[in-house]
Amino acid sequence: MIRRTADLSPAARDGFDAIIDVRSPAEFALDHIPGAINLPVLDDVQRAAVGTEYVQGSKFLARRSGAAMVARNIAAHLEGALADRGGGFKPLVHCWRGGQRSGAMVTVMDQIGWPVTVLDGGYQTWRRQVTAGLYDTPLPHRLTLLDGPTGSGKTALLTALAGRGVQTLDLEALAAHRGSLFGAIPGGQPSQKAFESRLHDALSRLDPARPVVVEAESSRIGARVIPPALWAAMSLAPVIEIAAPVEARVAHTVATYADIAADPATLDAALVRLPRHHSKATIGEWRAMAARGEIADLAGQLIEAHYDPAYLRTGADRARPVLDRLVLDDLSPASIEAAAHRLAAGLDPA
Repeated sequence: MIRRTADLSPAARDGFDAIIDVRSPAEFALDHIPGAINLPVLDDVQRAAVGTEYVQGSKFLARRSGAAMVARNIAAHLEGALADRGGGFKPLVHCWRGGQRSGAMVTVMDQIGWPVTVLDGGYQTWRRQVTAGLYDTPLPHRLTLLDGPTGSGKTALLTALAGRGVQTLDLEALAAHRGSLFGAIPGGQPSQKAFESRLHDALSRLDPARPVVVEAESSRIGARVIPPALWAAMSLAPVIEIAAPVEARVAHTVATYADIAADPATLDAALVRLPRHHSKATIGEWRAMAARGEIADLAGQLIEAHYDPAYLRTGADRARPVLDRLVLDDLSPASIEAAAHRLAAGLDPA
């Protein structure tokens, strides 16, 4: 018997052995339910060919050729990705709207005897849920921001807090970007929709009754925009201010961005994109320092002449209640762990 559901809460999703997205690889790559696997019943080329035939040629031929392709693809999945699944395998299957593509897959699965469920409304049900949570309603979560100048160890401290059981939301990990001009990560960023899916999934798994610690960010992380409901909550959230000596921040920055420093072309391309209020001569000197491998000196000058002034200029935008001020003598792992221990007790006593 084929079951149907529109429940995409974390508990409901976690109750399935697999979430199977039968849309084409391109549709899946643009966005998908976090944790889903892609077993397309039509690949990108096949989908385009069937669609063209349906619109410009014969609807009958489009359905017949499409059915043959779908049958072969489902057979390949049964003999491949699904070959080791036993009789109790319990999947949730969906396509774009919960129509023909998912219908074909669940019909076969039901005949096999698997207790299969189809998602009513398909991917669009998920997208509506994401939009409602991030655009249409205020967040119920109690946010606390970690704020401080570049290189002050905010991301490391966020990770250490998570390790101590504090609820955290790592926006840079979700956006696959370190949140600065030099913050690109190999593999690139997810699409805006995929970023929002990751974000909605992460938020839905957090307890709104407990505080959630988030690193202070601008409204964009790389090319990805923080959705309005989250941005509004961040703009009102109290802060924990972090400070550390410039020397420690330089060393921490050099270590954090070692991959960029090891790629001269990428580093130079980032320096060229610096704002125009820096003179050509200054940028030229920074590019020369990068070419000579003087990474620590370059990091120090960028912190002093670019990042710290920008941080101070936007200080008025951060006029939020201050919960704590944390001054670290250094940014060693031991120092970060000690700071996390202190903050965790005050943030989430339990």
